[in-house]
Amino acid sequence: MDNNFFKNLEKKTGVNMNDVFELANSLQNANFKDEKTVRGVIRRVSQIANKPVSKETEDKIVKSIVTDGKQLDFGTISKMINNK
Repeated sequence: MDNNFFKNLEKKTGVNMNDVFELANSLQNANFKDEKTVRGVIRRVSQIANKPVSKETEDKIVKSIVTDGKQLDFGTISKMINNK
């Protein structure tokens, strides 16, 4: 992809694309049945997006992924964070 695309995206969102790529790479072999792993991902996404996540919201996200088996993707986490 065009490097300008990512620079423009960074300007619009305030999200560092290198952080996003590092997170995406770390997710490839992650165990999403492990609560500690899922909590770490939620906290990292929260940090990258500069959106604090309450303990209650984090618990709901963890339950939906670990217990209920929902897919872990940026869309799922983003929706849960924004619907707190």
